[in-house]
Amino acid sequence: MATVVELTYYPVKGCAGISASEAVVTPAGLAHDRSFMVVSEEGVFRTQRRDPTLALIQPGVDSAGERLTLRAPDHGEVAVDVDITGVRRPVELFGKPYRGIDQGDTVARWLTETLGVPSRLVRVPPEHDRVTDGRTPGTAGWADSGALHVLSRSSLDLLNGKLAERGAEPLAMNRFRPNIVIGGWDVPHTEDRAHRMRIGDTELAYAKLAIRCAVTLVDQERGAKAGPEPIRTLAAYRRGAVGTVFGAKFSVLRQGKVAVGDEVDVTAWGEAETPFTQP
Repeated sequence: MATVVELTYYPVKGCAGISASEAVVTPAGLAHDRSFMVVSEEGVFRTQRRDPTLALIQPGVDSAGERLTLRAPDHGEVAVDVDITGVRRPVELFGKPYRGIDQGDTVARWLTETLGVPSRLVRVPPEHDRVTDGRTPGTAGWADSGALHVLSRSSLDLLNGKLAERGAEPLAMNRFRPNIVIGGWDVPHTEDRAHRMRIGDTELAYAKLAIRCAVTLVDQERGAKAGPEPIRTLAAYRRGAVGTVFGAKFSVLRQGKVAVGDEVDVTAWGEAETPFTQP
C-alpha cells in the first residue's frame, strides 16, 4: 500500500523547508508553501542556483500566516508581521512579471547581510492569479512551475543505487525539495504515471514532469554547491525531451488536508509523458 511518508512546505522560495505531520492543501499547494520570495533590488527572484546560502535560512510561520521568522547561522533571527495590504511592487520570476508585497526594510537589511547581496522579501498578494501549465493547469504561489512536487522514495532509492555504482555518496531527499514523498511504490518513478490520485480528503491531478536544475547540486545542510551529482547520473537514464527530470508536479483538484500515513489512492493511471532508459 502506498502512503505519504514525508510532507514539507517551503514558506520562502529557495530557503529551507519545514517538515510537517499534516498540512492543509490549498489550490496553490500546501498552505504557506512559497508564499514569500527573496528578490534583488530590481525585483528579480533569488535562487539557490546563484545564491546557495539561501538553503541555510530557516523560516518559521504561524498557522495563520501572520508572523514570519527567519534564522540563519551566525546571523541570528529576524521576525516580521506579514503585510498583505501594502503597496504592490513589480517582481520577476523566470522572466515573467508579477506583483509582490514588499515586507519592509528590517527583513531586507537582514537578508542583505545574510546573503551578502542587496535583497528584499516579497509576499504573494491575495489577488495573485498565476496560472501554471501542464497536462492539468493549476495555480501556485512562487513555486517554480506547479502547486505540488511529488516524489517517491523508490525513485530516490534507484538513484542512490546508481550513485553507489559510480562511487558517489547517497543523497538525501531534501536535495530535491519535494512537498509530498510517497512510500510503498516498489517501481521507481511511479509518480510519472499516477495521473489522478486521492490523498486524505484531497484530489490531485498530474501536471508535468519535474525538470531538474542546478539547485539539486546544492548541499542543503552546507548551503554550498557539492559537485556534479545528481545531474550527471540522472542525465544517463532520466533525460527526456524537456530535460533531465525527476519527480512530478501535480495540480490541486480538491482542497483539504493530508497527513503522513495517509493512503495514496491512484484513481487514474497513464503512460509516462516521456520514455526513458529503463532502470
